[in-house]
Amino acid sequence: MNIAIIGAGNVGQALAASFKRAGHDVTLAARDADKVAASAAEVGVAAAPSSRAAAEAADIIVLAVPAAALEALTTELAGAVDRKVVVDVTNRMNPDHAGRSNAEDLQGRLGAATVVKAFNTAFTSRQAKPALDGVAADGYVAADDETAKQRVLALVESVGFRPVDAGPLAASRMLEGMAWLNISRNAEGGTWQCAWVILEPGAKAA
Repeated sequence: MNIAIIGAGNVGQALAASFKRAGHDVTLAARDADKVAASAAEVGVAAAPSSRAAAEAADIIVLAVPAAALEALTTELAGAVDRKVVVDVTNRMNPDHAGRSNAEDLQGRLGAATVVKAFNTAFTSRQAKPALDGVAADGYVAADDETAKQRVLALVESVGFRPVDAGPLAASRMLEGMAWLNISRNAEGGTWQCAWVILEPGAKAA
C-alpha cells in the first residue's frame, strides 16, 4: 500500500517503521520540515515537503497527530483526501467529551473522504512491535465503509496485529475510551507496554 503518515512524532515514527517492515511504501510529513527529514531518515522512509503533498500522492493517509491539531490539519488537507481512506489514530483525552469521537468529527470535516479508526488503542511500543510475549495485540478497526474497513484490517494484520472488526465508525467512541483507560492506568505507574487482547477459547500465541 502507498501510505502517507501525517505526524513525525513517536506515533508517526512507530507506525512508519511497522509499515515499512511490512513492505508498504511510506511517506512522512509534518509542519516541521527538519523534524520530518530527520525522522524519515531514521526510519528509512520518504519525507514529503508538506502534509498536503504527502496526502495527494498516497492511497491511505494516517493522521498521527495530537487531537488538537486536527482542525487546522483538515483545513490544510481539504480536497487532497477526497475519495481516499483517512485513518484516525487520535484520542479524545477529556472524558467529559465522550459523546462523540474524534473520528466522527473528522468525518464531518472531510465529508468526501472515508474516515477509519485504527491503531489508537495501542501505545507506541506496540505500534512498533505489536506482539508481546508471543501474543499479538488486537488491532481494532471501525468504519462505516466496508471496503475501506477491509483495507485497513489488512493493513493492521500486515504489521502484526490481530485484526478485529470493531463495527461502524460510531464504535470509535468506545475505542477512544479503551485508550483513555489504558493511558490512565499506565500514568499511575504502568510500564507503557501493555495492550488490549480479547481472549477466546482455544486462543494460541502468535
